Amino acid sequence: MALPHAHPLDTIDLRPLGESLAATPSTSLIKTAALQLMRVVLRRGETFAEHRVPGEITIHCLEGEAALSTPTRECLLGAGQLVLLAGGEPHGLRAITDTSLLVTLRLD
Repeated sequence: MALPHAHPLDTIDLRPLGESLAATPSTSLIKTAALQLMRVVLRRGETFAEHRVPGEITIHCLEGEAALSTPTRECLLGAGQLVLLAGGEPHGLRAITDTSLLVTLRLD
């Protein structure tokens, strides 16, 4: 079954989840031939195992705090902060607090 995604001109609410964060799953918001946006929700202590994707990625912390790790460095992200990763860069995430992130992937 295909996931429902937003269509052009659909409005997507990215405000902090606040109290409902603990009950909200990660969700793919938009997917086109060239682009995918996902809201990734991690509870304190949860991790997203190291992986890599071919295209460039941005990770925008919407709320909470997370640690992004690559083989060469760790970057702390707090609410309102954004980071860019090169395509193919191995990376993983660890939630320091309950966290929600907007992840944008360029699909090659």
